[in-house]
Amino acid sequence: MGAIQGFEIRRSSAALRGGGTMLRQQPTVAKYIDTSICIGCKACEVACQEWNDLPLVKTEQVGTYQTMPSLAPNFWNLIQFREIDTGPHGFAWLLRKDQCMHCADPGCLAACPAPGAIVQYQNGIVDVDPEKCIGCGLCEPGCPFDVPRYTARDNKMAKCTLCVDRVTVGLEPACIKACPTGCLQFGDKSSLLALGAHRVKQLQDDGFASAAVYDPPGVGGTSVITVLKHGDHPEWYGLPKDPSVPTTVSLWKRVLHPIGFVAMAAAIFGAIGHFMAFGPKKPVDTAKDAGKEV
Repeated sequence: MGAIQGFEIRRSSAALRGGGTMLRQQPTVAKYIDTSICIGCKACEVACQEWNDLPLVKTEQVGTYQTMPSLAPNFWNLIQFREIDTGPHGFAWLLRKDQCMHCADPGCLAACPAPGAIVQYQNGIVDVDPEKCIGCGLCEPGCPFDVPRYTARDNKMAKCTLCVDRVTVGLEPACIKACPTGCLQFGDKSSLLALGAHRVKQLQDDGFASAAVYDPPGVGGTSVITVLKHGDHPEWYGLPKDPSVPTTVSLWKRVLHPIGFVAMAAAIFGAIGHFMAFGPKKPVDTAKDAGKEV
């Protein structure tokens, strides 16, 4: 997978030095989600299914208004419904749009051993090339948000691509286009962070003192920034409090992977050196040796 219509690659899976083209810098794009005004209409779920031509899924009744218990290989965008006891005489009904977070430091990309199967563009979007995915499953434990899912039919990873095909031609993602309340917006990340800060100030003035923007530094920030009324309890929304790339993934990418290449190179050069010093191995003439013994 090369650059898509001017989208240069910042990093590519299984590349020691990132594998990016780095031809020009591009502003980081982001999806803004204001959970405080989401009404749970699920228009974004339908828009995602239709635009990405994903097959219909059988919904599951799990005791809430939620469509399914979790994301699926052919269901990349899920509105989660949660009823939370917030303390003495407190109750909150929380909604959150669950999808790939498009991390600045993506654990899935770091864990993936297939060259070019997962790429991160200069604008921050993390994309998947199913043709290069080998179905190893390592990206799944590499993601601190539990997002990657596998299709049973071809054993390939699937997830939200932030509608990269729409973004490349100047359109906003399908889910954002369908949202009727304005809780979803798309644009330059720095501008949306400023919008998020303004909204947090409004919520704090309305009595939600712990309101915050969820943009976790443990993964370098994300291209999906989320406004939370209860910012001190992201776990109430199904978000990890301090997500980061697992240590095992970092060890594989930064230590074992380079060591493997060094060991492979050493073996090749060792074989060449042995050949240059001693020449090719000559076959033993068994008939001649047998005559000598007689």
